[in-house]
Amino acid sequence: MIYGVGTDILQISRIAAVVERQGLRFVERILGPEELIQYHRRSARLPQRGLRYLATRFAAKEAFSKAIGLGLRTPMQWRLAQTLNLASGKPGIVASGILLDYMHNHGLRSHVTISDEVDYAVAFVVVEKDVAVSAYA
Repeated sequence: MIYGVGTDILQISRIAAVVERQGLRFVERILGPEELIQYHRRSARLPQRGLRYLATRFAAKEAFSKAIGLGLRTPMQWRLAQTLNLASGKPGIVASGILLDYMHNHGLRSHVTISDEVDYAVAFVVVEKDVAVSAYA
């Protein structure tokens, strides 16, 4: 059963402005460990690719926080919700720590899609609740 949906769209230039002001401090606050590796790989090739990667992950985390109904309150934390490519190649939200526990305890799983163009990044997230778990939660 659908538990929640969330969407986010942002101008990549806004992310670029924050990165220009705060540098890696901002990037490291938003991205989890595996996302950081990808960010640095993409930025090394072409800085704009790194910015677009960061923007799509930021949008995915915003959309995810809306879909689970927590906003950016504990247990939702930026670095605990990584948007990584699954074995199939499609993006997925990979939770860790207390966020993973929350998702498991509430029988939640998520689906995410992300996209970007020259000026914008967008993400859409659907969170499902296991019906068997919802009977007891």
